[in-house]
Amino acid sequence: MFDLTGRTALVTGGGRGLGLEMAKALAKAGASVAINGRSRTALEAVRDQLASEGVILEVAPGDVVTDAERILDDATGNGQALDILIHAVGVRDRRGTDDMDAAGFATLINTDLTAAYGMAKAALPYLRRSDAGRLIFVTSIAAVAARAGDPAYTAAKGGLEALTRSLAVELGSDTLTVNAIAPGWFATETNAALAADPALQQFVDIRIPLKRWGRPEEIAPAAVFLASPAASFVNGITLTVDGGMTVQM
Repeated sequence: MFDLTGRTALVTGGGRGLGLEMAKALAKAGASVAINGRSRTALEAVRDQLASEGVILEVAPGDVVTDAERILDDATGNGQALDILIHAVGVRDRRGTDDMDAAGFATLINTDLTAAYGMAKAALPYLRRSDAGRLIFVTSIAAVAARAGDPAYTAAKGGLEALTRSLAVELGSDTLTVNAIAPGWFATETNAALAADPALQQFVDIRIPLKRWGRPEEIAPAAVFLASPAASFVNGITLTVDGGMTVQM
């Protein structure tokens, strides 16, 4: 039920962090996986390192805001096949409303939400040709739980969850599903300093029932599940992976 042998996948934002963990997991489950990021050099370094560990990944560099078609061409071998798209690209701008102008807000929305729609639309012909197409967006618990001083990211992720539901209703079929994964606090390389801060650990002890940050590899099973035959009747949901943070009062 979790075997992805013979499937092809593209993970945008797959060169590091949670995107890379998902890409590795898909490959270990048998899929042929391409990872996307803006730097070819960085992607090739990741590819070569993982190849030495027995994990085979291809690279499809490009900016998802402007290069969706070219990324898909690279990932599919110029139009051959794509069964799984995991869109994990995301940027953050932690300026509050007093400091962020409309242009800054629009830039983040364009990268985190509009580009996700564009990537999905470009991939749709491929996914529809698959007998088990999977479109998976990576959102955030910020979609449902706001913090002060983070309006653009919160709005973008909330919109991405709504887009997931909308596309699931519009596009969902016996051969295509649309779902999302909402990570909580994960100790990725980007968050390493925060995860090591004893003062912040006090907050974690209070707010996360498991009283710890997520380990990056713990996001991977959610991706494999939603991409696999096991999730053939799962459509339009957001699978939250946050140690219980969003359900605790």
